[in-house]
Amino acid sequence: MALKSMQYQTQGTCCALINIVIEDSTDTVYDVEFLGGCNGNLEGIKHLIKGMKIEDVIGKLNGIKCGAKETSCPDQLSKCLLKYKQQIQQDLKPIL
Repeated sequence: MALKSMQYQTQGTCCALINIVIEDSTDTVYDVEFLGGCNGNLEGIKHLIKGMKIEDVIGKLNGIKCGAKETSCPDQLSKCLLKYKQQIQQDLKPIL
């Protein structure tokens, strides 16, 4: 099992930082930690997404807003995963 981790500094939320661990061979969420934010809600999200495919998490959480804010902790998590996918794709591009 190959695990890859990433830190993501959030914007516009109470949660300041997301640490995520991805199981690389299956493209699934292995673990996630939120620093700051609503602990109970974020702990619930953590348990719900463990073992989920990255694409499924992005599809479910992208665009969620928190009150009058333009984003939310779940939305920021989807942005974190999108950034992870972009980095993986860049790593796979052949060098010419």
